[in-house]
Amino acid sequence: MTHHDEHDHDHDHEDEHEHEHGPLAELVTVRDWLRYAVTRFNRADCFYGHGLQDAYDEAVYLILHTLALPLDRLEPFLDACIPSDERVDIFEVIEKRAAERLPAAYITGEAWLGDFRFKVDPRVIIPRSYFAELLHDGFSPWIVDPEAVTAAMDMCTGSGCLAILMAHAFPNAEIVAVDISQDALEVAAENIAAYGLEDRIRLVLSDGFAAVPQQQFDFILSNPPYVTQESMDALPAEYLHEPGLALGSGEDGLDLVRKLLADAPRFLKPSGLLAIEVGHNRHIVEEAFPTLAPTWVSAPSGDDKIFVLEAGQLSSK
Repeated sequence: MTHHDEHDHDHDHEDEHEHEHGPLAELVTVRDWLRYAVTRFNRADCFYGHGLQDAYDEAVYLILHTLALPLDRLEPFLDACIPSDERVDIFEVIEKRAAERLPAAYITGEAWLGDFRFKVDPRVIIPRSYFAELLHDGFSPWIVDPEAVTAAMDMCTGSGCLAILMAHAFPNAEIVAVDISQDALEVAAENIAAYGLEDRIRLVLSDGFAAVPQQQFDFILSNPPYVTQESMDALPAEYLHEPGLALGSGEDGLDLVRKLLADAPRFLKPSGLLAIEVGHNRHIVEEAFPTLAPTWVSAPSGDDKIFVLEAGQLSSK
């Protein structure tokens, strides 16, 4: 085949794709595809609640990931030309996000909390938690000495992400990570193995504390399902790809929180600490537990999403 024939062959190949998908022949550079993706996501009315801020951030992430480029270096690649086979890959990813409303993390199979990467798939809720920022500083000021924590628990561990962050925040702690879903625990086990933490994090299949072996902990945190029924009924399409079990918890979203508050005292050391994330539901918590008087935590990305209780505050309830 001559060079000229080869060129024609490629051209025919491209025309086929152009016939199927208009953008493939016309969108040449990373910049072109970035513009196309943002427009496509905006027109599809995509919702961004899984860690990335908006259509632009999602487009950058998905394009860089699809091209196996460093996720934090867009600038040098903006004017790079994308060959036709890679255009097909990018187009398919954009369509999954826009047409199927599949969250980006399920398309790429990964999610990030700060610098920590986690494997995810639809067996687990996509990692997102105000705890991530707070564990970066060892949950200061509530935990004075991170090295003194020897036993900690991540209740409702999902992908294992917070248990892994706890293992890094509390270097001397043995960690118990609990979930009601065997599927979730299988994903968590892969993430724990990827970080080489099998000897420090123990996985337990349990509905709340029901099947957790009796032990007392310095610190128990939980990012449980807390979405109210009303909010569950109005969820954007993106959330419907996640396990419903990991999102909703009864009419007021507090069914599991009630169980945790009732059972936690048996699992806390006298000086132990319980911290629970409830998103925007502070007002619901205060109505449901008027005598509880927890401390509400400020995190860099949001105030009053997590409350903290000392063991002493719980035992009297």
